[in-house]
Order: sequence, then C-alpha cells, then structure tokens
Amino acid sequence: MSTFGVREVLDAAAYHEAEIDKALDSGNAFLTFDPVLGYTLNNYTFRDGMRKTLCEYTFEEHGNHRQVMNYADTPCRINTYGDSYTQGAQVNNGETWQEVLAAHFREPIRNFGVGGYGVYQAYRKAIQTEADETLSADHIILNIWDDDYMRNIDAARWNRVGWMCRDLPRGKKESYPVHGFPWAHIRYDLDKGEFVELEGMLTEAEGLRKLVGKDEYYEIFKDDHVVHLYTLREGGEAPVDYLEKLAEAFGIEVDLRNPETRAADARKLHYAYGIKSTEYLMDKMHKWAAENNKKLIIILSYDVPTVMEYLEQGTRFDQAFVEFLDKRNYPYIDFLPKTKADYQSFNLSIEKYLERFYIERAGAQVFGHYNPYGNFWFAHAMRDELVEWLSPKPLSHQ
Repeated sequence: MSTFGVREVLDAAAYHEAEIDKALDSGNAFLTFDPVLGYTLNNYTFRDGMRKTLCEYTFEEHGNHRQVMNYADTPCRINTYGDSYTQGAQVNNGETWQEVLAAHFREPIRNFGVGGYGVYQAYRKAIQTEADETLSADHIILNIWDDDYMRNIDAARWNRVGWMCRDLPRGKKESYPVHGFPWAHIRYDLDKGEFVELEGMLTEAEGLRKLVGKDEYYEIFKDDHVVHLYTLREGGEAPVDYLEKLAEAFGIEVDLRNPETRAADARKLHYAYGIKSTEYLMDKMHKWAAENNKKLIIILSYDVPTVMEYLEQGTRFDQAFVEFLDKRNYPYIDFLPKTKADYQSFNLSIEKYLERFYIERAGAQVFGHYNPYGNFWFAHAMRDELVEWLSPKPLSHQ
C-alpha cells in the first residue's frame, strides 16, 4: 500500500462546490445545516432499502422526529435518540423498531434518531427536545451503536467518512450525497485533565462554502489530533506527540512510532478515547435525567463485523464501557449476548445468519442497517426489558 498521511486523508474529505450547492438547496437537499448538531433531516426518498427498493423518510414539522405511524393521536411517554440505527435507515416509516414496539405496546414511540449522529449529538438533541413541553417524555431510550463513541470527538465526521468513501463518485451534482458537517463535539483537555464541550466551528449554512477545496479544507483540519489519530489507525503517517500525551493521560500503553504496530495501537487509542468520552456523557445524561424526573435506558447495538467477532471469538471492543455501566448501575440492554443466544437456535453459518437481519450499504449510507425483519427482531428482543423498565406497564401488558 502506498504511503499516505494527513494531507491525503483531508484531501479525500474536502467538499466540492457542487456538493455544497446541493446541500444548500432547500427544496431538494435531504438535510439542513445546524450549527450545533451539524445537520437535521428533511423529508426524502432514497433507493437504499432491501432488494434495492425505495425507502420513504418523513419527519414531523414540529420536533423533526420521524413520522409516528402507530397510535399517533395518543399521548407519548417514550422518546428515542441515537444515530441511523435509531432513525431506522434503509426501512420505511412504519418498519422501524419503534413502530414495531408501538404497535405491540399500543402507544406511540417518538423516533429522534438521525443518521450519522454520535452519542454527544444525540445528547444535545435530547437536551433541546426535552425542553419543549409538547415533545418531552418521561422515558428516554438512548441507542448507542458501534461507531457512535468516536463520533463524539469528531470536529466533523466527514473527516473520516470522506476517507471511507474515497472510491465513490464525488464532485458532481448527482454524486454521493454529502453530510458529516462540523458540529458540537467533545475533546479531552490535557491542561485541565478533563473532557470539555466544544461548539461547532460554523454558525450559518453559508459557512459550509469555507470547506470547499482541498487546500482550504486542509488548512482548517491539518492540526486536529483526532484526524491524526484516524490517519494512523488507517495505516498512514501523522504527528504523534499530542497523542502520546493523551494515551499517557488515559493510562493506555501504545507505541505510535513503530510502523509495524502503530495502526493497531492507534485503533486501540481511538476506541479508548471514544469510550471514555461516552462514559463522561453517560454521567452527564443520567444526572440530567434524574434532575428532570426522567427514566433513561441505554441500548447497545452493533455492526456486522462486531457481531461476527463476538460470535466467533467472544471478544468485543466495548468491554470497558459495559463494565462502566455495570459499575454505575446504569440500566442498559446489550445486544451482543442477545444475538449470540438467538444464533445458537439456528444451524447456519454466521454469515447466513446475519444476512437475515442486515441490508448492504446504499445511497447516503456509510454502513448497512437492519432490514424490516431485523428491526422486528430488534424490537422484540428488547421487549421484556422495556416492559419491566416502563412505569406503568404498557396497555398490552397490564
């Protein structure tokens, strides 16, 4: 593999003028810039469903949550937050796990998930939403997926997505639909010895034009230590001085100067950074929930490679986070052991088993998501825990 560095990673991420023109086209863009959250979603239809079908995504004007299909005229006491696995990417409005549960519980469940959000962005979305009495709910579900931990610390998620999608068509009006705009995020401050919350670098949508062009983009992000960490993780070369101090502050042993081990060690540090940032957020969010008389539960969901590793080897990247949740006694639902228990009921290869649940990436999706059956299974796999958590019990369980 040819040598690359921070310059090449940022060049792959730099926006093209036609892409930003399309993103700023209020009548046709699938998203709208937001200075805190990076973006919010508009109504759209993408050919990203199972067997290359069209999926309709409709969002309520007030609150920007996905259209409620079941028991929409009934008072709502459950709000859900998270990324695309919460939003229900690649399935239609009525096929999400929230709608499956709503039909079973006989009460509505609002879906505030947004594809691409990390835990911090979901937290900020929840803080905004729950301040509105017409949208506020007594029960909050936060779904944390594989990559969400690292999104907390991205100043702009596109710095990583651009590299992941570098082989896709870019720069034309009808090319890959861009997202991942700069947003509010958190970083570890070495001087303060703690995590700090940082606002997004742009205050208005027209500011996105500053991100057009490779030289312009590079100058903005060239000194970002998370970009350096990601470049190392992908096998490239980047400055390591700050990252070594960060690893020391976290008590993590890495050797980022050894070409043979630094990619694996950078990945180890990246996950640790993201998980520690999420632990910080969990303490904040549980405190906020308690102060506002809300019940909060965490759902841990996963991408195919993580599930495969767990089924094959019994190992997981987020073991430290699970131990943290146990230590804090924070309620959560863990889908790795649930998946393993379900898999053991079948006489299938792991690959064939997982094909039942997931759709391959398509459209604007960076990862594949649950198909309609996957959403149905996901909903009912956590049903019993949610029934016990809800107070009072759903009508169907009284």
